[in-house]
Amino acid sequence: MVSRHSDRLVKRRRLGLLFVSPWLIGFLAFTLYPFLASIYYSFTDYSVLTLPEFVGFSNYKTLFTDDPLFWKSLGNTFYFAAISIPLQFIVALGLAMLLNQKVKGLAIWRTIFYLPSIVPVVAASIVWLWLLNPQYGIINGLLYLIGIDGPGWITDPKWSKPSLIIMSLWGVGGSMIIYLAALQDVPAQLYEAAELDGAGSYHKFINITLPTISPVIFFQVIMGIIGALQYFTQAYVMTGGGPADSTLFYSLYLYNNAFKYFKMGYASAMAWILFIIILVLTLVLFRSSRGWVYYAGGK
Repeated sequence: MVSRHSDRLVKRRRLGLLFVSPWLIGFLAFTLYPFLASIYYSFTDYSVLTLPEFVGFSNYKTLFTDDPLFWKSLGNTFYFAAISIPLQFIVALGLAMLLNQKVKGLAIWRTIFYLPSIVPVVAASIVWLWLLNPQYGIINGLLYLIGIDGPGWITDPKWSKPSLIIMSLWGVGGSMIIYLAALQDVPAQLYEAAELDGAGSYHKFINITLPTISPVIFFQVIMGIIGALQYFTQAYVMTGGGPADSTLFYSLYLYNNAFKYFKMGYASAMAWILFIIILVLTLVLFRSSRGWVYYAGGK
C-alpha cells in the first residue's frame, strides 16, 4: 500500500512538472539566465559582435569617474521621480476622493478618468507630441487665446522635463482606481464617530482616511519609484534624450549604450547600478513604513 501511494505521488509530481515546464523553461531561459549573465557581462568589454573580454571593475570605474552623461542621466531621472511621484499621488488621490462622492453619472466619470491609463504609451506619446508642439500645438493655441505666449515645451531644455512630468499625470487613472477601492473600504463608523466628536473634513482626512489607506499609499509609492527610475518609452519616442540631453533619462542612456553603441558590458554595469539604487530605496521605504503605515490587524 505504501509503495502504491508513493508511486501515485511520484506520478502526480511528474505530471505537475510537465504542466509547469513551459513556464519553467521560459523563466530559466528569459529571466534567470539573463539576470545571472548580466552580472558577468558587467565586468567585461562586450559588444555582442565579439566575445566578452574580462576587464574587472573598469566599467563601474568609468561610469563614476569618466562619464558625465551617466551623472546627467541619473540627475534627470531623480528630478523626474522627485516631482512626478508626489504629483501623481496628489492627483490620483484627489480624483479618487471626488469619484467616491455620490453624484449623478458616477460610472461615466470614472470611465472617463480611467480611459487614458489604458491608451498604449507610444500612441499617447504621439498625441502629446502634437499637443506640446510650440508652434501648432493645441496647448499653446489655448494659451495664446488668453494672451499668454506659451513656452517651447519639449523643444526647450528648461521645459522638457516639466513637459514630461505634466504628461505623466495623463495616466493616473490606474492609481486612481486603486485609491478609490481603498477609500471605499474605510469603515463608515470611523467617520461617524469623528463627526460626533466634532471633527471637520480636514481632521477626518488626516486622522482617518490617510492612516486607513496608508498600506495602499505605501504600495503605490514603491511602484511609482520603480516606474519613475525606469522611465523610458515617452522620452525615447518624443525627444530621444534631447534637447541638450535634458531628457536623457537613465534607462534611455542604458538603452543607447546597449543597442546603439553596442557596449553591452557597460550597459550591464548600468543596469546593476540601477538595480542597487531601486533596492536601497525600497529597503529604506520598508524600514520607514513602520512609522507611518497602519494595518488594521495591528501587524
